[in-house]
Amino acid sequence: MRTLRWLSFAVLLFAPVLAWAAPLTTAGIPALTVQNGPGGAQNWTLSLQLLALMTVLTVLPAVLLMMTSFTRIIVVLGFLRQALGTQSTPSNQVLLGLALFLTLFVMSPVLNHAYADGVKPYMDGQMGAEQAVPAAAAPFKRFMLDQTRDADLQLFTHLANEKPYASKDDVPFRVAMPAFVTSELKTAFQMGFLLFIPFLIIDLVVASVLMSMGMMMVSPTIISLPFKIMLFVLVDGWTLLLGTLAGSFYT
Repeated sequence: MRTLRWLSFAVLLFAPVLAWAAPLTTAGIPALTVQNGPGGAQNWTLSLQLLALMTVLTVLPAVLLMMTSFTRIIVVLGFLRQALGTQSTPSNQVLLGLALFLTLFVMSPVLNHAYADGVKPYMDGQMGAEQAVPAAAAPFKRFMLDQTRDADLQLFTHLANEKPYASKDDVPFRVAMPAFVTSELKTAFQMGFLLFIPFLIIDLVVASVLMSMGMMMVSPTIISLPFKIMLFVLVDGWTLLLGTLAGSFYT
């Protein structure tokens, strides 16, 4: 079952690219052509279809990450590391891996709907690419708009010179995506501010104690770091933070 979900997710990633390249394929443009040159030499040339496919694939991971819960999660985890003052601990690889797996956990209902509505009918031959791609993308747009603030949506609707939309289904992706990312960054910064408060209090208390003792040459960070780590462990900080992050999304 897990293998099927991973395969369906991969098909979903490449479905827009295949649908966009379909007109070039039907026009009879080969992906790779070979021309015979003088002296028996062969010249290999790439078609516009393959070049366009390679270009889209370089942008596709970044676009997909910005359409999911990854942005909020990785920003909050970065704020946590700065608030703790542990510099490179946890490492970037650990934070990215944790953010990716938590993103898959949060986005699993959306992926299931996208697979059932668009990917599976397309793989079974019940739906063409022109119908499958919008059907598979609809759950992602609903997810983004559920997390988007009305003020951000109105801002980008105005910037796009569009009239207010009657319903969320009428909002195009070019308006939904920047509004969603803006709302996610605002929410992530709010959560980061709340994370900083208890650790900032510890830093202030330690700095005041050191100044009262005349130990101004001692860095307060060295003294406060063990207390901040102990506080985070005693309150079961990882469970609270990851549970709060996963529960902060409307799916």
